[in-house]
This record gives sequence, C-alpha cells and structure tokens, in this order.
Amino acid sequence: MSSFKALQVSEVAEGRFESKVVERGIDELPAGEVLIRVHYSSLNFKDALSASGNRGVTRSYPHTPGIDAAGIVASSSVGEFAEGDEVIVTGYDLGMNTAGGFAQYIRVPAAWVIKRPQGLSLREAMILGTAGLTAALCIDKLEQAGLEPREAPVLVTGATGGVGSIAVALLASLGYKVAAVTGKADQADFLTRLGASQIVERSALQAGVEKALLKEQWGGAVDTVGGDILFNVVKSLQRGASAACCGLTAGTHFQASVLPFILRGVNLLGVDSVEIPLVVKASMWDKLSLQWKLPNLDDLTHEIALEQLPEAIERILAGGQVGRILVRVD
Repeated sequence: MSSFKALQVSEVAEGRFESKVVERGIDELPAGEVLIRVHYSSLNFKDALSASGNRGVTRSYPHTPGIDAAGIVASSSVGEFAEGDEVIVTGYDLGMNTAGGFAQYIRVPAAWVIKRPQGLSLREAMILGTAGLTAALCIDKLEQAGLEPREAPVLVTGATGGVGSIAVALLASLGYKVAAVTGKADQADFLTRLGASQIVERSALQAGVEKALLKEQWGGAVDTVGGDILFNVVKSLQRGASAACCGLTAGTHFQASVLPFILRGVNLLGVDSVEIPLVVKASMWDKLSLQWKLPNLDDLTHEIALEQLPEAIERILAGGQVGRILVRVD
C-alpha cells in the first residue's frame, strides 16, 4: 500500500485549526528504521492539545497527532524487528512533532519501539496506552517511596480521566483503599465499579488554598491535575506519605509552602512517561501484562473509529472524557 488514511490537523485561518481524515502517502512519512501498520491508538489530553494548535506540543502544521500506537511491523531496516512483529510505541516525539498514531501507518526510530508484551493484545495495550503507562509509573514510584496497603486511602485526582481511571483500577486491584476525586457527580457509579471505596467532590480539594497545612488524610496520592489542587493534596498527606505528580489540567503553578515537607516529611514525586529509557517502559509494560494486568479493561473503554476523532477531541478539551478512548485505526 502506497497511501493510507490519517487524521490531519491544519491551520485553516490564523489561530483556527481543523481536523479531518485524509489520504497520505507512505513516502510523506518521516525517516525511521521501522514502518508500522497501526491497528489501534488512543486519545490522550496531549493529543487534543496538538489537535487544537498548541505550539507547546506541536510546532508546525499540517500534522497528525497520536502519542500512542500499536500495530504490526511492515518493514524494518534493523535486526531487532522483522516484518510481522507486533509492537507498541508510546511517547518520545510520536504525535508531537513526528506524525503520530492517528494514522494507518507510522515510521519511527527503532529506539522508540518495543515488542508487544505477551500478556496483552494490541487492543489491550492501547486501552492502557500512555495513560496506563503513566498510572503504573506513578504507583511504582509511590511503592518505591514506601507506599503499601493500609487503613488510610490513596487519593487519585482527575479520577474519571485516562490516567486517573486506570490508577483507580490498578490501586484497587493491588489491595489499596482508593479515594477518587471528581467534579462529575454522575460518574460515581463508574468509579465505584473500578474499585473506588470513597468518592471525593473536586470542590473539597479546592478549599484551603491559603492555608499552609490541612488535616492529615491520605496515605498517598496520584495527582493528574496539578495546580493548587496538587498542593492541597500535599498539605493533606499523612506524615511521611508521598504524592506522585503527572498532570497539569488544573494548572502548572501552585501556591507553595515548605511546611508540609519539613513538618510532616512528605514527598512530592515527579513522574515522566515520555522520555524515560525504553528499558524502563518495557519493564512497566511487562508488569501491566502480568502481575498488574487489569481484568476490567473494557469497563474503562469507549471505542471509536478514526473518523470519530474530531468529535472526541472536542469532548476531551471540554472536560467531558470519561475513562479511556480507544481508537480503531485499521
């Protein structure tokens, strides 16, 4: 096949961007050692930012977003991969300034590619995608810092989103009590099905910004939103507990105080799932496919076709996404 379908984002007027499915040629793809026929991708907040013209994510247009891709190797110029290998690619520059997974083909450096973990299908891998990888990295980092199942619940902010919903499900499956934070009161049943034992209204995490400390409540936290909500979480951690920070939908700044750190010895842990070494990604994928494999992946997921992406992108930008959006590409 010399041509294929792809979602293309174009700047149709100054500051106005439009997404539509077009035909592209394989010879238009960037250089790389591995050509992959994509079967599945997933929709992430970063993809929606790219599709809306955010220059901090994507510098030039027209562009095809999609920071996740799972498919089959069509050709390879390196020995590590052969035609027919099932593989996944997440992060690095995919979908940012390199044509991404919202297309039937991608061509990428071999250093971005890992073979599909045996315990996951291509579809399951993309239900998880970058969101699942990020959630797993957060929990792994929290456990390295001493988190273990106990009476105090682990708080998850942005719990109905991609990272948040998987974090809720993963923590619950590992035996933790989970307090899920959401501004969507109508999604309480969804979060309970994933394993949350407590639903926390988002407004409760927005109160007390002016205070240096808040009541100790949480045995740990996965924060997917940032902003003052993140620092209110830090101020509410129990002594010696940790919060893993991986998102910014509520902002990139917060009103800080050193008191939680020096009076309660809490930890704020940064989590990157984009530029980490491939070996680290591979180890997390192995974990997600084996001892951390979730039995309820379909409960997290709404599946769409490539042509339905523009509508789904508008929904995620408006804060309306619940769970994971799986994109059926091929």
